[in-house]
Amino acid sequence: MDANEVVLGGELTEIEALRHTPAGIPLIHFKLVHRSRQVEAGYKRQVECEINGVAMAEAALAIGRLKAGQAVRVGGFLNRKNRMSKQLMLHAIEIAISEEGQHAISTTQRTQGQGQG
Repeated sequence: MDANEVVLGGELTEIEALRHTPAGIPLIHFKLVHRSRQVEAGYKRQVECEINGVAMAEAALAIGRLKAGQAVRVGGFLNRKNRMSKQLMLHAIEIAISEEGQHAISTTQRTQGQGQG
């Protein structure tokens, strides 16, 4: 099984300063809070969760232009924070501002980087 795709809407509550990896790739950490109503087993339930995220390259630059409090939709995948941690982290590949019109900020192709380490 190799399916690992996430799309999550929410509010950016924290955005750290943009940094660069030793290879010069832009990198940024953020926190996303999601609140919604979902139906499970025929019952409506209130859903609220918070997840730490990281973005690299164009997605990092896009998040770096945003402000805490903005509503966004983030597409990406889940991974551990690091190899010693069990904490999940959202790795953002696509970012869109959640407003009327759904303005896309970053649309990185999922196929980019496949086959690389």
